[in-house]
Amino acid sequence: MKNTALTQTHIALGAKMVPFAGYNMPVQYAGINVEHETVRKGVGVFDVSHMGEFILKGEGALDLIQKVTSNDASKLYDGKIQYSCLPNEQGGIVDDLLVYRIDEKTYMLVVNASNIQKDWDWISKYNTYGVDMKDISDRTSLLAVQGPKAAQALQSLTDVDLSAMEYYTFVKGKFAGVDNVLISATGYTGAGGFEIYFDNEHADVIWKAIFEAGAPFGIQPIGLGARDTLRLEMGFCLYGNDIDDTTSPLEAGLGWITKFTKDFVNSAALSVQKQEGVKRKLVGFEMLERGIPRHDYEICDAAGNTIGKVTSGTQSPSLQKAIGLGYIATDFAKEGTEVFIKIREQLVKAQVVKFPFYKA
Repeated sequence: MKNTALTQTHIALGAKMVPFAGYNMPVQYAGINVEHETVRKGVGVFDVSHMGEFILKGEGALDLIQKVTSNDASKLYDGKIQYSCLPNEQGGIVDDLLVYRIDEKTYMLVVNASNIQKDWDWISKYNTYGVDMKDISDRTSLLAVQGPKAAQALQSLTDVDLSAMEYYTFVKGKFAGVDNVLISATGYTGAGGFEIYFDNEHADVIWKAIFEAGAPFGIQPIGLGARDTLRLEMGFCLYGNDIDDTTSPLEAGLGWITKFTKDFVNSAALSVQKQEGVKRKLVGFEMLERGIPRHDYEICDAAGNTIGKVTSGTQSPSLQKAIGLGYIATDFAKEGTEVFIKIREQLVKAQVVKFPFYKA
């Protein structure tokens, strides 16, 4: 089990620690519901240093990224970030990721913790462009400072005007007295905020500085439990649950990051799928009767026929109702369609709804 540079800090704070993607990670501190509300209404800090970071550098860096990712990275400019995915050769997804353009020949890819080696091998396989690849995951710490008060809470730590930063942009600069920190206007909560990348050796200093600066704003440490409920309320996909090696980006509602203006891995087959239409779609649903949908529960029609399966589900702390994501036969995917979730052999009524579930 790997530790992050801040594992001992979490243990000292009384966090409940769990194994996640090969790391010893905090799942909760004060409790998922209270942590969830802290991020929705104030500001909270997640240690997400388990995520993977690759640096791709060289004349062919963009060509390699264009080949392995579904989105059009040629649209990026220095300081701009793009959400994308790595399609596999069978119509599924190797991983979803963020692409950061540092300069014309230098990019950073941020990948999911459980897929670091898999993604590295996949991208390396296509590196016929002489690109210099470096895996900096093990030496990089990442804190996600999320919530509507994040900019105010962090502003005293940097000269960068945080409130002026556009969503999905980043800057490199001094933060909490540390040079060469990457400040990114991104997150996985839908609550606004920043993700801060830095070398492990600065982890304690930066963690302490963030909590001192954020104290007047009620800043709190937040675990992976609330991270999951927050992302689910926004309808954000979680790799391994809602997308995987068997799910097409078009089925997953990720057509907006699948650009057929360029050639990429499996683009020809995905283009045909787009023209012919998909047979199943990832939808959001809310429960109309009591019951919490869980991963792999069957989704049925009124007659009890299986028409899909749940990929993620929870009791939404913000909405006070049970919500979920799942793949469903396209005929049943229209907003407002009544479906049933099979919970302990009982058919429990639900309704297909639009993303996001939670609207600020």
